[in-house]
Parts: sequence; structure tokens; C-alpha cells
Amino acid sequence: MKLSEVFSNNYLKADDLQGRTVPVTISRVEVKEFDDGKKIVIHFDGKDKCLVCNKTNCSIIAENVGSDDTDHWAGKRISLTVKKVEFQGKLVPAIRVVLQDRPVAAPEPTHGILGKPRTVAAPVVEPELAAEGEDLDSVPF
Repeated sequence: MKLSEVFSNNYLKADDLQGRTVPVTISRVEVKEFDDGKKIVIHFDGKDKCLVCNKTNCSIIAENVGSDDTDHWAGKRISLTVKKVEFQGKLVPAIRVVLQDRPVAAPEPTHGILGKPRTVAAPVVEPELAAEGEDLDSVPF
């Protein structure tokens, strides 16, 4: 038996995503009081666990939903993924919001106006999103 099964709770942890990027629809948002203060908690359609949303994830959602009013977030599609972040001097896995239906930017030209080579940044590789209609019931949250 895994300890995570014995000590599970209603809040998502990075391990719950099982290394996948999972699309979800926000069903409701609430503010809850925790020992260290008030936090935003996001619930998802068809999922048992909810996300205690940090400022970074809230900012990403607000900017792309077009509103910092969480009353307008219900019904919006986002994806959840796991990325390593620095926490107390160590790299640890954390849940990060990835936006759905992001426009794809046109590639930058590799040569400048005078024909001289330009430095082009390497493309950012995002985790693969689950295919539309893929059965995500195997992700147990």
C-alpha cells in the first residue's frame, strides 16, 4: 500500500497527475481559510479533487480569462501539468496551469533586414496535451 493512498485528501498534488497534462473545466472557485491564511480553491467538472491555487497559477488564469474576478472563471478550460520549481532551495514538482487553445505564434525570421543571421531562441517544448476525447478517467483525481 502506498502512503499517498492512506494519507490522501481532497486537494491535488503533483503526483495525482501521474506525469500527464490533464485538461479540465473549472466548475467553481471558492476562498478557503487555511492555517497560513486565505487561499483560492478551484473545483473541476467531473473531478473529486480540487486545486489550492497559488498566485502564479491564479495570475495565469486571470490574464487569459480576461478577468481577475474569479466569478468569471467557471466554465473555462485549462490544463494542469507538473513542472519542477524551486522551493526552499530545492527543485520540487509542482502543479502548473497550462492554457487551452493558445494561439501559435508565427516563427521569427532567421535573418535580419540586412541579411545578417539572427539569434533565434530554442522553441519551448510543452508537455503533450491529452487528445480531444481521450479517456482521462485513468487519472484518479
